[in-house]
Amino acid sequence: MYPLLTKINKPEDIKKLSLTELEALASELRAFIVATVAKNGGHLAPSLGTVELTLALYSVFNFPHDKLIWDVGHQAYSHKILTGRRDSFASLRQKGGITGFPNRFESKYDAFGVGHASTSISAALGMAVSRDISGRKNEVIAVIGDGALTGGEAFEALNQAGDLGKKLIVILNDNEMSIDKNVGGMSEYLSRIRLNPQYSKAKRDMGTLLQSIPHFGDKALKTARIVKDSVRAALVPGSLFEELGFHYVGPIDGHNLSLLQEILQRARAMSGPVLIHVHTTKGKGYLPAENQPEKFHGIGKFDPATGEVIKKPSPPSYTAVFGEAIVQLADKNPNLLAITAAMPTGTGLKNFSKIYPGRFFDVGIAEEHAVTLAAGMAADGKHPVVALYSTFAQRAYDQLMHDVCLQNLPVTLCLDRAGLVGADGPTHHGAFDLSYLRHMPNMTVFVPKDEAELRDMLATAVAMDSPTAIRYPRGAGIGVSLTADFKSIPIGKAEIISENDGEVAFLAVGSMVYKAKQAAEILAESGIMATVINMRFVKPLDKAIIETMAVSKKLLVTVEENVLAGGFGSAAAEVLADGDLLKHTSLIRMGIADTFVEQGTHDELLEICNLQPEQLAYKVKERIKEWQNKD
Repeated sequence: MYPLLTKINKPEDIKKLSLTELEALASELRAFIVATVAKNGGHLAPSLGTVELTLALYSVFNFPHDKLIWDVGHQAYSHKILTGRRDSFASLRQKGGITGFPNRFESKYDAFGVGHASTSISAALGMAVSRDISGRKNEVIAVIGDGALTGGEAFEALNQAGDLGKKLIVILNDNEMSIDKNVGGMSEYLSRIRLNPQYSKAKRDMGTLLQSIPHFGDKALKTARIVKDSVRAALVPGSLFEELGFHYVGPIDGHNLSLLQEILQRARAMSGPVLIHVHTTKGKGYLPAENQPEKFHGIGKFDPATGEVIKKPSPPSYTAVFGEAIVQLADKNPNLLAITAAMPTGTGLKNFSKIYPGRFFDVGIAEEHAVTLAAGMAADGKHPVVALYSTFAQRAYDQLMHDVCLQNLPVTLCLDRAGLVGADGPTHHGAFDLSYLRHMPNMTVFVPKDEAELRDMLATAVAMDSPTAIRYPRGAGIGVSLTADFKSIPIGKAEIISENDGEVAFLAVGSMVYKAKQAAEILAESGIMATVINMRFVKPLDKAIIETMAVSKKLLVTVEENVLAGGFGSAAAEVLADGDLLKHTSLIRMGIADTFVEQGTHDELLEICNLQPEQLAYKVKERIKEWQNKD
């Protein structure tokens, strides 16, 4: 089925193939990627767009001696397959299998671990500096997409790379599309470049014309070079990169293998930093992905024959519930604004953007700017809601602390994909937000147990005149009934889910409330009665209910889908220690250990972290056994 691909056991095998064979191999790679992603899900469209580019890179350069750094890694599936991982590629994004992103611990060909956008040029420049200090002669290549180029870190790296003048090749993979439509000045700039591909011909023809003028041509050409800085901006669309100190080449057809090989060979021979602008088609070679690149950017299991996603009936997702609720709230509050960082679809704000285009702001991959932009809006009387994935909000830590909390501004941070996100793995788990949010002064941290409580918490948060954050998981809700109205939730007050005279109490937050309830039911079968508390807030804590439980229960169990270090359990432990309450009770903290959790299904990852109901119940039984053995 894959006659050429099955012969590629190492990258060196690619160099043995003719151009015709490489083009045939490109078709096989696409078919192989589609077949695997259809079963496992993954980032299909970006990887289909870079097949020829990847083959060209491996036919010209000598990896891993040369270093190849992919930005984000959405486009790196061909790279994985061609570097000894073909036979294990069927395990893509599965527990114990191939990761969805380049990973230094997985292969020597993965020069740098990625998953978050806009890092590749910085990392590549670091490697180039290290290379030169060590006196080595290898090439360093960074591949970055047009979406990732909107990130501020990319500009910072371009600026220093040009200043240092190090030998470095940056390939701008321009497919005119990130997850959603690109926004901002850079996107518009690249669009102008695409629309003016004849610029190189114009430069060449002008030079030829001037040189052809007898007795005058050489002088005219020299004069033209003297004034090039003023002329180039109008004539050469890549002048921005050249002003930063890069040799700019492009835009070129990213699916023309022979042209790519030629350009890469020339870039290899050049000195200093080079930027090659490659224009590709996202989803190339698979019609459903070409027609709907946003749908196939990151997709679950689908029918490869039709492109139809295989869906199981499920309740509305937390994302969808949030998206509907914020529109309802905005209907009544003209000061409510919405901001996201290149993820209007992923965060549920797509509908808001259509209904209230003047109150919606997509800042591109710029989480830091998103938060400070929100702070500016809030300082002028508005209440902005900033919707981000939890893992990406980490980038805006300083802005949350300094620009929002220090000034006590009414900004609501909505963190989608909080907790363990499944197959995307450690780069995308939102496992740290409770830890870094709870130590920010003036911040209120909401953690809904289900989608109905999410609605009420959002309404409560946007009515407050201070910083707030709401974190909620990926995927379908619990399936509770939803009402059209909203209820205000008392700040810092917990909710008793079930109460009895037993010696055990579960103090749970968010997604773990129902897990704790199930654990209590399991314990009841063994005659162990446990109270279940939905704490609802990580900050401020309901200290009163913790103190009450501490003096009435022999064992308290905190449960959270967050790292234990500095999380909700730590907060509860602080209350117990500060109140000298550990003489009355003992404490078990259940959450994510001090580690980066691998990829897998959500249930598999909960089991790894000992957060399934059976495991929670077992932990309680073991502690009770210890007491009995001591007695």
